[in-house]
Amino acid sequence: MNDSATVTATAHATTHVFDATTVGFEADVLQKSLTVPVLVDFWATWCGPCKTLGPILEKLAADYHGAFVLAKIDVDKEQQLAAAFQIKSIPTVMLAKDGQIVDGFPGALPEGQLREFLNHHGIVPAEPAIDDAPDVAEAPLDPHEQVVRLRAAVAAEPDKDELKLDLALALLKTGATQEAEKLLDALPAKLAVDDRVARARSVLALVAVGRDAPPRQVLEAAIAAHPDDLRARHLLGLRLLLEDEPQAALDQFIEMLRRDRNYDDGLPRRALIDAFATIDDADLVGVYRRKMSSLLF
Repeated sequence: MNDSATVTATAHATTHVFDATTVGFEADVLQKSLTVPVLVDFWATWCGPCKTLGPILEKLAADYHGAFVLAKIDVDKEQQLAAAFQIKSIPTVMLAKDGQIVDGFPGALPEGQLREFLNHHGIVPAEPAIDDAPDVAEAPLDPHEQVVRLRAAVAAEPDKDELKLDLALALLKTGATQEAEKLLDALPAKLAVDDRVARARSVLALVAVGRDAPPRQVLEAAIAAHPDDLRARHLLGLRLLLEDEPQAALDQFIEMLRRDRNYDDGLPRRALIDAFATIDDADLVGVYRRKMSSLLF
């Protein structure tokens, strides 16, 4: 994973960190600061000090358990906001409280000084919420193991259509698309409106487009050699979706949109919308819908 992807992935590692945009700044930052302090991090993917400061800020956001929230603003994508706040260098950090910007500083400070800055404004770590407590979750079943288990369940209860739907979804994860499609086609009308069926149909459509795509390593090499190879980015995004790496896939589609929104009659936007239909993670989809909107509008 490259550095910019690492920053993005880290930025969403906690519920106390979010991407702020020009469109949502008033509500997401200033209005939100009426109830909780908002630390605003102006950064960019190419900025070396940002790669040092960003993870520290995100760690503090997690450590403080909601005593403040961290708004990340990519100055390249949100140039209007950067201009409005007269950002001359990055990283620049600002603090919003009670509906207005009250303080800030340029540059990457060490963690100790960041804690002193927060303490100066009365921001101290909160007690962990119940939802913040670490969960001891069972390891997810391997898709092939799920298929074996669900085949046995369907054989035991052949009239239970919900089990057939579960089996079809598991088969999709193993790449057995033809068998999955037959099961979906045989489902009764009452299940045809199930959101999971709609997502499965969207996955099948993506499979049809990406079936003949080159191997992932070939596509990655092509992009490394020619970053503007948007066809390779599209095919790689499809492969990543099918390999259950939705965020990495969306990063490819967003990069397509950033480089050329009109490519192939609007393919970057279509790819994002199609991908949203396949991803069962509302928070992730919401983040990338906002990214798409910020690039389009």
